[in-house]
Amino acid sequence: MCNSSPMIDWQDLQFFAVLARTGSLSAAARELGVDHATVGRRVASLERTLSLRLIDRLPRSSPLTAEGSQIADLAGRFEALAFAIERRAREMTGTSTVRISGPPAISARLIAPHVADFHETHPEITLVLSGSSQTVALDRGEADLAVRMTKPEEGYLVVRRIGVMRFALYGTPALASRPATDWTFIGYDAPLEHVTSQVWLRSILAGRPIIFQASDLFGQQEAARAGLGAVVLPRFMGDEDPSLVRLPATPGPPTRDLWLAIHPDLKRSVAVRIVMTFLADVVGRRCPVKGTSQQAG
Repeated sequence: MCNSSPMIDWQDLQFFAVLARTGSLSAAARELGVDHATVGRRVASLERTLSLRLIDRLPRSSPLTAEGSQIADLAGRFEALAFAIERRAREMTGTSTVRISGPPAISARLIAPHVADFHETHPEITLVLSGSSQTVALDRGEADLAVRMTKPEEGYLVVRRIGVMRFALYGTPALASRPATDWTFIGYDAPLEHVTSQVWLRSILAGRPIIFQASDLFGQQEAARAGLGAVVLPRFMGDEDPSLVRLPATPGPPTRDLWLAIHPDLKRSVAVRIVMTFLADVVGRRCPVKGTSQQAG
């Protein structure tokens, strides 16, 4: 009987691939849904199998060794292939569950209100809707379809512009009755100073204060409804709120293109294509690409 090297445990390799990609034990643990000690044990197991030290175990970080960097490149290819196999299997089995990712306001106010109608027409398809400000990785199976507010830069994705989100300034009728010089404002907190609507808000303040900040549009809208100040909202939110009216502002408000992205491996899935049509329809009707007005908001 000939001697042979120990077989690689593919789960060990997966854990190492995620660690190499995310850059830390804690980040890898969050993605994998385990504790960081489990990630450490899996990487140690792979090191024993390969007889290589793959990471330097420092107090606050776990950088790859030179050997680890080379193995990480190969492990990354393995991870990509594993996800490709999963996508192909989903296509072959005719998946009935389609996962959608989109920004919170779009998910809650544009997509979710129409899910009941979709289910009535397509009861065989289960939708999983995730409202998140984070950009999901479609190549790693974090979602099947993604609605994004910036054009996807990943060259491998199939993308389509499905709408244009328009903004306006809103406040209560009581606020609108006051001189504009007396208005106060509501905006995003510091980490989101770069977003388009916040940049525009800063441009129209003219010395007037932002007296409340929130990390999401829902909190800002509620504060505006309570009469705290003026707020910048997408028109599909503000125009339908009976507590708010549009306020004049110069310069005029910005717009954001809305994009639908899909991994090409899922294009042939019947269920995914049905959901693509659904998303393009519900977003396009409320945020039309052409024209300056919006139906019902």
